[in-house]
Order: sequence, then C-alpha cells, then structure tokens
Amino acid sequence: MTAADVTWLDPDTVQLRQPKASHWEAPFLFLLFGRDRAILFDTGATSDERVFALRGAVDGAIETWLRKHPARFARPYELVVAHTHAHGDHIAGDALLAARPGTTVVGTTPAEVIAFFGFPSWPDAVVPFDLGGRVIDVIGAPGHEPSAVVYYDRATRILFTGDTVCPGNLYVRDRAQFVQTIDRLIRFRDATKPRIKTVLGAHVEMSTTPGVDYPPGTVDQPDEAPLALPPSILDEVRAALDVTGKHGAPKKRVVRDRFILVDDQR
Repeated sequence: MTAADVTWLDPDTVQLRQPKASHWEAPFLFLLFGRDRAILFDTGATSDERVFALRGAVDGAIETWLRKHPARFARPYELVVAHTHAHGDHIAGDALLAARPGTTVVGTTPAEVIAFFGFPSWPDAVVPFDLGGRVIDVIGAPGHEPSAVVYYDRATRILFTGDTVCPGNLYVRDRAQFVQTIDRLIRFRDATKPRIKTVLGAHVEMSTTPGVDYPPGTVDQPDEAPLALPPSILDEVRAALDVTGKHGAPKKRVVRDRFILVDDQR
C-alpha cells in the first residue's frame, strides 16, 4: 500500500500528493476544512486503496482536524468531494469515498457541476460555496476539459487551478473556451481584494531548468520545479495563447520557463 504525501499548509488546509510509485501522474489533491464541512479537490489516478491509500489519508486528516476542534464542527461532519475536472487521473478515486458516511461526491459532467454548485450561468458566474466560516469561490474554467472549474479559497488566498494552470504541460482542448477561461481568471484576480497570494495546480511536470519538462510516464523527478506559481502566471499563459506561427495560426507548442502550452484540440 502506498501512502499519500501529506502536507498541512496551515491548520485548516491539507495538501495530499499521490506518490509516483502508485501512478506516474502523481496528482496533487487538496482538503479544506470549515466549521460545518470539508471539501476535497480531486481523488487521484487510481481506484485501488491497496495501490494508493486515499481513503486512509482523507480519514486520517479529518480525524486529526476534528480532534483539534471538538467544539467547532457540525455533527455529522460532512465531506464534499469535488473535482477540478473530469479526466481519469483526477476522479479515479471517487469510488473509494462514495460509500463513506456523510460524504457527497459531486458528479463530473458539466450539468452535474452546474447543478451542484448552483451556477446561474455557465461558465461566466462565480459561485460562493460556504464550508462554514470559510467561503470558496467556484469559477467555471472549461477549455482543458468541459466540466473544469477553478476554486479560490478566501481564507488562504490560494487559487486552485487543476490542470488549467500548473508547472507542466497545459493542454488546450478547446482554444476559444480556454482563452475565455484565462481571461475570466485574470478578471477575477484583478478584482479580488486582498489580492490572491498563490496559484496551486494539480501536477508538477517541469524541471528546475527553465523550459524543460519531464516526459510523460516519468516516475523519478529529482529536480522538479515547485508547485506554487505566482498570480502573474495567468498573464504569461494569456500571452502564450497569442503566439502564432506560420500563416498566423496559433503555435502548437509554446515553451515558457514555468509551463509549456500545448495545442491539443481534438
């Protein structure tokens, strides 16, 4: 059994990483606690607890938090399992949590995401989701995947961007939607006060050498870049989307120091 790499970013925020030994994608997951409920962003790339002990890691973190807050939490303490998008390396572990008491697993189609969070218009609206004394802003973010969303935690001022923005290959499946998403995130960033502190995506694929990534399938990444990116990274991604090649068409691959933009329209 492979345990998650667990890091408490603060007393109410947990970063979990699926180890490379269990799946080369090694996605990052995030667990945020509020007074009334917690929310988990993504469930990883495997559906076998013996391969990646997701349920054990989540239960352990929740038990640790509840022991420290015996008078603050609602009973029963609810867990919402949501996703940054619906690709398999982010939803495979849903089955490990679906039968957990007090747990709601959000569906993975655009319609299910829209219905659960109550988007009045998709993807333009920004919807607040209250954990109890801790509000998460849910932002529609299709372009990499149709049901993709980005989450902003007002408490930590972290923007959780999944595969839309991360130190790795940014795969653009729908260019028009992706451009609109980055524009939407820039508008949100610029209007948010106090300002966003950092951007955390779901993968690290870049090395510490600017512009050099690890090929897909790489298990050993001894010199990987840090996960955290500054909010200004959104401007860099937006500029990369405007880079053109021959005949004025968008370039298929734009290499930047901290990410690689890949035109992957299908």
